[in-house]
Amino acid sequence: MACRVDDSSISGAVKLLADEGFDGLADAVTLLINEAMQIERSRHLGADAYERTESRTGYANGYKPKTLKSRLGKLELSVPQVRDGSFYPRSLEKGLRSERALKLAVAQMYVQGVATRKVKAITEQLCGFEISSTDVSRAASLLDDCLSAWRARPLGQYHYLYLDARYEKVRHQGCVIDSAVLVAYGIDTEGKRSILGVSVSLSESEVHWRDFLNSLTERGLHGIRLIISDAHAGLKAARQAVFPSVPWQRCQFHLQQNAQAYVSKRRYKKQVASDIRAILQAPSMDEGKRLLSMAVDKHQAECPELANWMDTNIPESLTVMQFPESHRRRLRTSNLAERINKEIKRRTRVVGIFPNTESCLRLVTAVTMEIDEEWQQGYTYLSMND
Repeated sequence: MACRVDDSSISGAVKLLADEGFDGLADAVTLLINEAMQIERSRHLGADAYERTESRTGYANGYKPKTLKSRLGKLELSVPQVRDGSFYPRSLEKGLRSERALKLAVAQMYVQGVATRKVKAITEQLCGFEISSTDVSRAASLLDDCLSAWRARPLGQYHYLYLDARYEKVRHQGCVIDSAVLVAYGIDTEGKRSILGVSVSLSESEVHWRDFLNSLTERGLHGIRLIISDAHAGLKAARQAVFPSVPWQRCQFHLQQNAQAYVSKRRYKKQVASDIRAILQAPSMDEGKRLLSMAVDKHQAECPELANWMDTNIPESLTVMQFPESHRRRLRTSNLAERINKEIKRRTRVVGIFPNTESCLRLVTAVTMEIDEEWQQGYTYLSMND
């Protein structure tokens, strides 16, 4: 049975989104303003572009560039013109109120998965006249085209590949499930960070991870020297299938968390954490292996399950010692993803439950696209002179 979204929840979500802002949606807002102005010109002329009709009252005359200053930055707009000069978009006359209304419309699209009935009412406040569901769908498709183009952009050579996943609640076939948001990050040959791709899947199983990794290679990803991730079974199997010869660094942060599950007595937890930390921070591979051997012998009598686990799993987190010492701090963990996860969570928490995977992917793409643009203009993450 289909699930109806509560209107009061939607209103609260939209208000929170409006208050906190959608900082990375300058391009999307530009697309929506341009589309709204074109619709308004068509209504003014009584005809769409190239339409032959007796009700036409004038003719279009191209576009004039205009820079609109807003809290999102400068928006480069294309203002529609008419031959007799009798038209000027009311959406621009409303200034920043237009920006706010459009941000609400975009937020509503995210919340509703481009539910045109909901967007229609908000966009009418901007344009001052009735807009059809077809008009709203066309404006939304422009946004989706922009985000899809970014997800499909060509990639190149990257030395280091980080893989991570988080979960969002999505409605699927009448039920609410935890869908996996898969994200890939890369460090290129110049030491710059990039968000290589995002995907929303029904689970974090091998088949979904494999499809995601294959999509990265199909876009031109190559030259990987090291993969950094946690030890999820589905990811491990997919990584071995797609990148069988690339070394793997198990995230040391997640390793420390996993170890605590094998410590039955609370008084040993700090000691075990200290022993593992000493191994992971060893200055060389040989020293790390020596400390690991000592720790295994130390805990064998009291906690044999822990000792066996350490002997099997900790070497997976020592791979980083084969790489330049100046790179190791950045490569030890998948913490590169933490800031992105926090930002995604900040945006998605106002939604609560997404109506479908498409709406979830749309919001996640917008957030990661914004962060990636900041990274491209920012500092070098790793020095590649070593």
